Amino acid sequence: MKTRSIGHEARTQRWGYIFIAPFVIAFFVFNFWPIVTTFTLSFQHIRARNAVHEFVGGANFVRLIQDEFFWDALKNTFIIWGFNFVPQLGLALVLSIWLSDSQLNLAGKGLFRAVVYMPNLLTAASVAFLFRSLIGYDAGLNAPLHQFLRYFNVAPVDYFRNPMFTRGLVAFIQWWMWYGHTLILLMAGITSIPTSLFESAVVDGANGRQTAWHITLPLLRPIMLFILVTSMIGGMQMFDIPFLLTNRTGAPGTSIRTTVMYQYNMAFMGGSDLSYGAAVSIGVFIVTIILAALIFFFLQDRSDLKKAKGGAK
Repeated sequence: MKTRSIGHEARTQRWGYIFIAPFVIAFFVFNFWPIVTTFTLSFQHIRARNAVHEFVGGANFVRLIQDEFFWDALKNTFIIWGFNFVPQLGLALVLSIWLSDSQLNLAGKGLFRAVVYMPNLLTAASVAFLFRSLIGYDAGLNAPLHQFLRYFNVAPVDYFRNPMFTRGLVAFIQWWMWYGHTLILLMAGITSIPTSLFESAVVDGANGRQTAWHITLPLLRPIMLFILVTSMIGGMQMFDIPFLLTNRTGAPGTSIRTTVMYQYNMAFMGGSDLSYGAAVSIGVFIVTIILAALIFFFLQDRSDLKKAKGGAK
């Protein structure tokens, strides 16, 4: 009987390996191998039209540290991400508390959540082309915005020549597409809070604002930390919307050229410097890791650390 059970367990494990094999193979082919290749390319000197791989050590990273265009792209990335994340979290937090309030008992909450989440289902490329056709001056004076302005005798203007407008538009699109996702996460966090805490607050005479400030927000801290880190990682990878809204270089000038756009420009445009483009991608990865570690260090709950240290003693 024992031998039979061991044989059955071995067959079960074999089927488990078979079922996870497609994912493991896809991960190594499309994720792990490109990472290794990017890392090795960053220590070489190679261009797309040159088949010679010359090992240059850390020369590409020295160039990256001294590259003012990379730091300018990093600054642009943080500006656009900040304009997107702050209103995104603020509005989603207010709406999640409002919709989850049992005292209000609002009708149609499920429909509202589905509606606000729908922009997240759209592809970024289609949204970028949509806004480009609605506002872009190169679409001609028949663009909907220019038709609307002409109705009020306002001359059409190429708004994409204004850096602040272009940055604001990219941030707005990012906010519009992702705040529904943030709202769903916050509402899930609120529903996980024990209702007995809210009931106790009501019995003690706390109003809605006091309950939200002293109960909801402190208990939502872990989920907000998760949202902050994942949003920062997504912001560092911002590419498609600013790339498609402009001339692929972050116009006007380089005001909305993000770090990933800069990597693409270096690796696949102009001189096609694949090795330096790989170094830029490694640099973006290192910056992302450092920022995520700093966020966890400064925003984590210190009481949990004290409890862990006390338990260790």
